This record gives sequence, structure tokens and C-alpha cells, in this order.
Amino acid sequence: MYKRVMDPGGPSAAAPRESLIVSVEELVRHVRRSAVTGGLSTAASAALARLGREGPQRLTDLARAEGASQPNMSQLVSRLERAGLVRRTADHSDGRSVLVDVTDSGMEVFRQRRAERDQALNDLVGELTEAEQAAVRLALPALARVIQERHRRP
Repeated sequence: MYKRVMDPGGPSAAAPRESLIVSVEELVRHVRRSAVTGGLSTAASAALARLGREGPQRLTDLARAEGASQPNMSQLVSRLERAGLVRRTADHSDGRSVLVDVTDSGMEVFRQRRAERDQALNDLVGELTEAEQAAVRLALPALARVIQERHRRP
């Protein structure tokens, strides 16, 4: 099946679009599987990464950003808290709210997982031709920029 989808001479006009999405899915799965430090689930890894990148957040904001319900995010944060990766602190700007912040241990896990993903991606890119490497190094940051711009729009 992979050969059929990836074959540019295939019969379907949708093949290039399908090929792109299959490629992105494979890349994301491969890079995600490469991060094993901490033994975190995908959801826990994503929440920890967001906190590591963006800093403390209200539980409700973290749940919204991660596309999770508040009860599910609260359970996830409790598991991360028991593992010593995050802590809850009072939100001084709103006494009713709680902020979730990454601990030093959590930052270390975040950094190690990022390094593992980075290594996995670099290993893959290293197997490409120079022209393919140049294309990837141009295309991936361009896609990331578009995603970031979309998130900044009101």
C-alpha cells in the first residue's frame, strides 16, 4: 500500500495530496515514538511540552489549548504532579484560579524528549540527498510559520 500511495505516477489526481498527508502522519508518528524519556503518554507529553515552551497556564487554558475537557486535563495534571513534573500554584491575579507550572524535573524531561525527537528527525533528514535536505529545511519551518500565524489570528 505504501508504494501505491507514494507512487507519483499513480492513477489518482488525489495521490499527491494523499501522499503528503500520509508522509506527515508517518513523520509525526516516528518522531513522537522516538521520545521515550519519562514514559509519558502523547497527551501528557503534549501538555508538558506546552508548559515547557509557554510557561505557567491556568488549567482551563491548558485544557482548551490541548483540546481536552477540564476534568480530563485535571486528571492528567494530577498524574504529572504525582510524577513531580508539574506543580499547581495559586494564580495571584485571580484567587479562584490555579496555575499549572512545570518543575525543574519536568523541564529536564521536556528537554530530553525534545532532544530525542530532534535526533530522530536529524537521523531521517541525514538519509536524504542534499537537495531533499534543503527542501525539508525550507518547507518545515514555512509550514510551522503558517501554523503560528493562524493561531495568532483573532
